[in-house]
Amino acid sequence: MPNCTFCGHLLEKGTGKMFVYISGQIDYFCSMKCEKNLLKLKRKPLFTRWTEKYRQEHRKKKEEATKK
Repeated sequence: MPNCTFCGHLLEKGTGKMFVYISGQIDYFCSMKCEKNLLKLKRKPLFTRWTEKYRQEHRKKKEEATKK
């Protein structure tokens, strides 16, 4: 099962939306919120606080800061 391209949530079978670019790249979206943020607003998941990619990146930074 694919994950949402923007937020990283797992998509259940029969849910979500698949967006195919002319180049052949495929993006999966769990909601209109994710789709709009990526395609229309052109936001990066790494800088959007509620995404899984943001949490993973900033968790690493916190761990590195506490080790020092």
